[in-house]
Amino acid sequence: MKNLKLKAARAALDLSQQDLADKVGVSRQTINAIEKGDYNPTINLCIAICKALNKTLDELFWDPS
Repeated sequence: MKNLKLKAARAALDLSQQDLADKVGVSRQTINAIEKGDYNPTINLCIAICKALNKTLDELFWDPS
Protein backbone atom coordinates (compact mmCIF):
# COMPACT_ATOMS: atom_id res chain seq x y z
CA MET A 1 0.00 0.00 0.00
CA LYS A 2 1.36 3.40 -0.96
CA ASN A 3 2.34 5.73 1.86
CA LEU A 4 0.76 8.97 0.65
CA LYS A 5 0.90 10.44 4.16
CA LEU A 6 4.68 10.21 4.13
CA LYS A 7 4.89 11.73 0.67
CA ALA A 8 2.55 14.59 1.64
CA ALA A 9 4.45 15.33 4.86
CA ARG A 10 7.75 15.38 2.98
CA ALA A 11 6.35 17.65 0.28
CA ALA A 12 4.81 19.99 2.87
CA LEU A 13 8.31 20.66 4.17
CA ASP A 14 9.58 21.11 0.60
CA LEU A 15 11.95 18.17 0.97
CA SER A 16 12.95 15.96 -1.92
CA GLN A 17 13.28 12.23 -1.44
CA GLN A 18 17.05 12.77 -1.43
CA ASP A 19 16.78 15.46 1.27
CA LEU A 20 14.81 13.14 3.53
CA ALA A 21 17.12 10.23 2.77
CA ASP A 22 20.13 12.33 3.77
CA LYS A 23 18.44 13.35 7.03
CA VAL A 24 17.72 9.77 8.07
CA GLY A 25 20.80 8.06 6.64
CA VAL A 26 19.33 5.91 3.89
CA SER A 27 19.33 6.01 0.09
CA ARG A 28 16.82 7.96 -1.98
CA GLN A 29 15.70 4.61 -3.39
CA THR A 30 14.73 3.48 0.12
CA ILE A 31 12.51 6.53 0.64
CA ASN A 32 10.99 5.99 -2.81
CA ALA A 33 10.30 2.32 -2.03
CA ILE A 34 8.62 3.23 1.30
CA GLU A 35 6.41 5.81 -0.42
CA LYS A 36 5.48 3.31 -3.14
CA GLY A 37 4.69 0.62 -0.58
CA ASP A 38 7.43 -1.68 -1.87
CA TYR A 39 9.46 -1.63 1.35
CA ASN A 40 8.44 -2.05 4.97
CA PRO A 41 10.88 0.04 7.05
CA THR A 42 12.22 -0.98 10.44
CA ILE A 43 10.75 0.72 13.51
CA ASN A 44 14.03 2.62 13.94
CA LEU A 45 13.80 4.00 10.41
CA CYS A 46 10.13 4.89 10.95
CA ILE A 47 11.07 6.83 14.09
CA ALA A 48 13.91 8.63 12.29
CA ILE A 49 11.56 9.63 9.45
CA CYS A 50 8.96 10.86 11.93
CA LYS A 51 11.54 12.99 13.76
CA ALA A 52 12.83 14.43 10.47
CA LEU A 53 9.28 15.35 9.40
CA ASN A 54 8.08 16.38 12.88
CA LYS A 55 5.26 13.83 12.78
CA THR A 56 4.17 10.94 14.98
CA LEU A 57 4.28 7.27 14.04
CA ASP A 58 0.48 7.26 13.94
CA GLU A 59 0.38 10.25 11.59
CA LEU A 60 2.69 8.65 9.04
CA PHE A 61 2.50 4.89 9.40
CA TRP A 62 -0.81 3.90 11.02
CA ASP A 63 -3.45 2.62 8.64
CA PRO A 64 -6.79 2.59 10.48
CA SER A 65 -8.52 0.39 7.88
